[in-house]
Order: sequence, then C-alpha cells, then structure tokens
Amino acid sequence: MSMEHRILPVPDGLDGSRVDAGVSKLLGLSRTRVAEIAESGGVVLDGRLLGKSDRLVAGAMLHVEWQPDAPLVVEPIEVPELEIVHDEPSFVVVSKPVGVAAHPSLGWTGPTVLGALAAAGFRISTSGQPERRGIVQRLDVGTSGLMVVAKTEDAYSVLKQAFRDREVDKTYHAVVQGLMDPLSGTIDAPIGRSPGSAWKFAVVADGKHSITHYDTVEAFRHASLLEIRLETGRTHQIRVHTSAQGHPCVGDPLYGSDPRLAAAVGLGRQWLHAVRLAFAHPTTGARVEFESRYPDDLATALERLRDGVEL
Repeated sequence: MSMEHRILPVPDGLDGSRVDAGVSKLLGLSRTRVAEIAESGGVVLDGRLLGKSDRLVAGAMLHVEWQPDAPLVVEPIEVPELEIVHDEPSFVVVSKPVGVAAHPSLGWTGPTVLGALAAAGFRISTSGQPERRGIVQRLDVGTSGLMVVAKTEDAYSVLKQAFRDREVDKTYHAVVQGLMDPLSGTIDAPIGRSPGSAWKFAVVADGKHSITHYDTVEAFRHASLLEIRLETGRTHQIRVHTSAQGHPCVGDPLYGSDPRLAAAVGLGRQWLHAVRLAFAHPTTGARVEFESRYPDDLATALERLRDGVEL
C-alpha cells in the first residue's frame, strides 16, 4: 500500500497548537493516529522532525507522511450469546452481550454486532461506511443490552435522525458505589476527552453538552441500583457522570471503582445494562418498545449485593 502524504502551510488559527491536536484538525485523522505518525517520524515542520507534543508555527511548511490503514471489513463471527429481541424487514433489535463491539474499528479484533448478524444470515442494506452499515447507536464493548440496527436505507435515515433529535427513549440500569444524593435527579455536565488520555472521558468545561436523568431503584450496604434515562448519548456518559458525583459504576476501574467490591460480587466489568429502548417505528410511526433482562453476571452480582456482601 503506497504512503499518503500532505504538504501544506500551517494556518494562523493553529499557531502554537500541539502537533497531535493541530494535525488532527487539518487532516481529519484522530489525535491518537497523529501521535502514532509523529512517533514514527512522519511529521516534519520546515525540515525539523516533530513529536506529538511539539508546537506548530503559523506559516511554516508542514509535511505529513503516513501508511494508510487497511480498509475495515465486517468479519462474520458467530456470537451465540447475542439475542435477537425483535426482527422485521426494516430493522432488528438485539441484546448485545459484554465483550462485543457495535462495529469493526481500528485496534479491535474481537466480535462485533454487525459480524454476528452477518454470520446469522442478516442482510443490512444501507449506505455509509461499509464497516458501520445500519449502526444508528453504539454501546461500549463492556456494556450489555439493547441496540437497534437498521436493515434498509429508509429505516437508517429515520432512526439516525431520531437519535440525533433525542426522540429515542434510552433506559439503562446501573449499579453504582454508595448512594446518590439526591436519590433522584439530573446530572447536567459537559463531557470531553480526559486530558492526557486517548480513551478516557471526563467532565470538562469545554466538553459536549450532556444530560443524565436518574432514579434510585434499590439501595444496598455498599452500592445502589439506578434507573437512568439518557437525554444525550456521549461516549461513556453514564460512567463519567456517576463517577463525577463520586459514585462510579461497580466494576469500572477506569472511572475509579473499588476493585474489592467488584471482586466480592464476582464482577469482571462495569455493572451497566441497556434495559429498555423505545422509538417511533421507522415505517409506521407507531411507538415500539423493547426490553432486555440482565445477563447472568450482572444478575449474580445484584443478588450478592442484596445478600449483604462483606468487603
């Protein structure tokens, strides 16, 4: 595969920007990807090799050279644990198990929802990037529960717009450490990338507008079960918002959970499950609603909390 390269002057608006941030904006690559390119010697400014944290200078000539990534493809991989909750000509609703990504992405070699559907004989006929066809919403690899996948072009357009316009009711159950105060409320705090981390998010002043509504359903000695309705759909939103309140999801060390509690309830991932999904049918407009039961690992952890687990 031939190398990609770009030679262009640094615009005034990027004067003083870090290489990873500035080149990312210029070329439409991710900051992580630009950092990799810089580390392999692919970013040169006026003849000088730059690292990812060096600064750009307005007017200087920037030369970026990199090996393009191989195109992503949907590998049909059977996922027996993936439950088909509802299927009809325009869309399919699945309950995604933990350890499965929504679609292929760089660096992910495990199973995906699209790959599982392909292996099961489903045909997804929508436009867009081939590796993301039909995907109108995503769940983290470590989060289980309901996802809708569009099967036709019309359904894709309608459902994509419904998610964008916040017309889809997304309800999650989460077990968090401690007890929320107040027991029911709304967390309205902007979310963006956590400084210094390529994959972690945080409440940051210049982040994207993010709103989470929650109710406490059940309280235990060390944790509580919440029902959560998302008004927005940011990456890791529930995990970031509950952690920012001092109550991270049980089993979520990335966002500050206590590993002793996760071990005591036998949990190897965050206790977070998409339990309900409701939206206007993309063809008829009638409201449809779907539910998903807790997977075994979450149900077992919940029973142990009810039994009064000791740390």
